[in-house]
Amino acid sequence: MITGRFAPTPSGRLHLGNLLCALLAYLSARSQGGRFLLRIEDLDVPRCPRHLSLQCIEDLEWLGFTWDEEPLWQSQRSDIYQRYLDELQKQGLIYPCFCTRAQLMASQAPNLGDTQVVYNRACVNLSDEDIARLSQTRSPALRLRVPDAEVAFTDGLFGLQKENLARDCGDFILRRSDGLFGYQLAVVVDDALCGVNEVVRGRDILSATPRQIYLLDKLGFPLPKYVHIPLLMDAQGRRLAKRDKDLDLSALSRRFTPADILGMLACSAGIIEENRPMTLEQLIPLFSWEKVKRSDIRLPEMEAPHA
Repeated sequence: MITGRFAPTPSGRLHLGNLLCALLAYLSARSQGGRFLLRIEDLDVPRCPRHLSLQCIEDLEWLGFTWDEEPLWQSQRSDIYQRYLDELQKQGLIYPCFCTRAQLMASQAPNLGDTQVVYNRACVNLSDEDIARLSQTRSPALRLRVPDAEVAFTDGLFGLQKENLARDCGDFILRRSDGLFGYQLAVVVDDALCGVNEVVRGRDILSATPRQIYLLDKLGFPLPKYVHIPLLMDAQGRRLAKRDKDLDLSALSRRFTPADILGMLACSAGIIEENRPMTLEQLIPLFSWEKVKRSDIRLPEMEAPHA
């Protein structure tokens, strides 16, 4: 049986980009007679206060989403993540890193974006004496050693994907210096333990998938099917973000019905040809991945709701 999931990070109100991901994950699972789960990715508790998590659940219920188990809260699962971190430690794959963000960004390593570089392994060969000395002034992050090897997988929409872990991402963090567990570890453990075998999410996470596949292998977990969907852009071609308050549900719910919003998203993605009000139950039999667009999706101007 297919088990899908939606896993929002509640650092702000859900916007249409989040909802497109929820919609496609839900329709894919339900159209195959499968299960659908909700996970609240509130690992970073200061950025993800409880009231925003509860608001996320309320918004999804307002739109008509249902799930087959109680929502899972990552903030309540630290003991579980530690258990699997310990397993990787026993395999000799974990080492402490004392580098600051400023040191990382100032290094000559390849840049992966505004806040990431390929780690230069400055801390990989620290002695026990070095670790004890550095620990007196700074708590270390914990990194996972990755091999100089290629990881490949076939994405449900974008086909064959390949990445050399050492060259293209480098050793990555599984627990931050402030003690919070990293996204890569938490998502792999949660998907595996909950039986998720179809992962639907935005293409902005496509590059993270090879490192998650490596983690799955080292922890002895099965490989799910991955489907990375196009990003949703506003009418001006800008990627949606939580700062775009006019396209989050606090604003949209005052102007549109759930069926208006779902129909507009389904039409934008290619599931239906005409923008018209639709419920989730009406969309389930119409869904096919063959219909879903492969290029990023531009929203139409948000007009007044249907009569």
